[in-house]
Amino acid sequence: MKLNRELLIGASIASIIVLMSLLSLVWVPHDYNQIDHSIRLMPPGLKNILGTDNFGRDIFSRIMAGGINSLFLAVCTVIGAAIAGSILGLLAGYLGGITGEIIMRIIDTLSSFPGIVLALLFVALMDNSQFSLFIALLILFTPSYTRIMRTGAMQYKNAMFIQAERILGAGFIRITFIHILPNLTPSLLSASVIGLSNAILAESAMSYLGMGIQPPHPSWGRMLFESQAWFFNAPWYSLAPGIFIMLTVIAFHLLGEGLRRSFGGQHGSLT
Repeated sequence: MKLNRELLIGASIASIIVLMSLLSLVWVPHDYNQIDHSIRLMPPGLKNILGTDNFGRDIFSRIMAGGINSLFLAVCTVIGAAIAGSILGLLAGYLGGITGEIIMRIIDTLSSFPGIVLALLFVALMDNSQFSLFIALLILFTPSYTRIMRTGAMQYKNAMFIQAERILGAGFIRITFIHILPNLTPSLLSASVIGLSNAILAESAMSYLGMGIQPPHPSWGRMLFESQAWFFNAPWYSLAPGIFIMLTVIAFHLLGEGLRRSFGGQHGSLT
């Protein structure tokens, strides 16, 4: 059996980051919101392994706490988008006709706008909160899952076992959710894992622009924004959140691609 290196590397890195983030719920090396100007912009050392920021706060503690915020929002976004996209995609693919056209024209309209601009618009129209950010990212990610599920539904709706179910009197709900959906689960799973990397990147970009997770809650994107003025004086301040964003995105992308290969290489494009 050929070793799936993408799956192994992605799962290893993702596991470390997830465990580190979960650990922040019960323990962090220092209070991540404690301000101490006497140690501001201290370089990495034994006491503060990733150094301190311009307020003297421990960067590693803030990385840990920021990870759980980013991961939680990303997971909620992907789950919500996968559910919404599955329902819309199955409706559009199996029923087709005017129903499918209406659904896909709405999806095409949402997709015609640049993703980050669309998300910024919805956050700006709503209050600047984590729930608003979740809704914005949900709208941003749903079209991709809709297309994946529509393609799968169209592929299976005329299959012999589906025709047999129709002859036996099975209705739309039974056919789509009991027979078609399980066959699309591998594609949906691999796309969802890759979607986690995209959701984390989108959340970081929103937080960097000041429209994401708000203080006092730490966020990798917000940390990157706050550190840019100190890049030349304290490069560790910017490098720490930047590296963790990069590693997390790469890890989930590799994990998703590894799952795709394990399932036979069949899943739609999630962009």
